[in-house]
Amino acid sequence: MERTNSEMFDLEKMIADYMEGGLLDNIVDMFKHDKGLYQYIGALMTDERMRVRIGVTALLEILKKEDSENISKAIPFILPLLKDENPVTRGDAAYTLGVIGSKDTIPFLREITNDENVNVSDIAKEAIEEINENVQSL
Repeated sequence: MERTNSEMFDLEKMIADYMEGGLLDNIVDMFKHDKGLYQYIGALMTDERMRVRIGVTALLEILKKEDSENISKAIPFILPLLKDENPVTRGDAAYTLGVIGSKDTIPFLREITNDENVNVSDIAKEAIEEINENVQSL
């Protein structure tokens, strides 16, 4: 059963509010039981609340270990953020792609290794290195 736009917004808001409230364990469980929630990652990464944005990074770090077979579902919702006007968002997107560790994201990360913002450029390069190191160690 597909969710309506209203239900999707309500669910996204609930996840963000839980994240802001520090209920990360609850959110991890939700993602592990409902793979459709990965579609909210991009929106959560651009939330105006810093605690939510930091929480998304922590969420993905945990899901990388506890739901590694599904974490790549977040990639299509993160990739557009590499072109966001906000350099913090671009850097966060690059970092989280490094955490996810899919070698398929390397071409997208390479596109921003010469970003006008040196921090974004550095984060993209580090993400590529992390992905390459993890691929070699498998």
